[in-house]
Amino acid sequence: MARQLRAEQTRATIITAAADLFDRHGYESTSLSDIVEHAQVTKGALYFHFAAKEDLAHAIMELQSKALREVEGDLDAQGYSSLETLMRITFGIARLAVEGPIPRAGLRLTTGGVEVRPPLKHPFTEFRDVAGRKLLGAAKESDLHTDVDVDAVAHSLVSFYVGTRVVGGSLEPVARQPRRLAEMWYVVIRGLVPVTRRARYLNLAARLEREIRVG
Repeated sequence: MARQLRAEQTRATIITAAADLFDRHGYESTSLSDIVEHAQVTKGALYFHFAAKEDLAHAIMELQSKALREVEGDLDAQGYSSLETLMRITFGIARLAVEGPIPRAGLRLTTGGVEVRPPLKHPFTEFRDVAGRKLLGAAKESDLHTDVDVDAVAHSLVSFYVGTRVVGGSLEPVARQPRRLAEMWYVVIRGLVPVTRRARYLNLAARLEREIRVG
């Protein structure tokens, strides 16, 4: 049992080290030797868990997908409105990106052309599906204008969200991302939400951004 635990810890250490390097230097510029040195493990330990660099990239994207599902599941159980749930999902992922390298590396891998192997869904497709479900619920709850095209908005929202993170990650410290995310939501809410419900969600965006900054 102790041996299995050590193996799991070593695997997690290697993944975190790889994610940190992929995030800071990019996938192509990071070698397995770099990862071995950064993780402070032997080459044998790395190859015991991962046969190739592509396997490490896939493991990171699997963790990225798992994090999205867990954040969504936790929030679904709390009874928020659909739009609030979607907003909280985006801020939840932003918090994870501030706290650790795996979500940041997952985004960089996804935007860097690293192949997503089945049965794993492409991260953008998975997030678009989540956004579509929540936006459809928001439309039923009258939190969106009646003429909103949910599919088009889901696609545009994912593009806006990804672009906000990519541009912010290139130009600013990661701690600035929650603020940029709040600014994104200010624009989205003013375009999608009826005036009578708008203040609630604008205030929510500001509150969620403050919670990450304080936390």
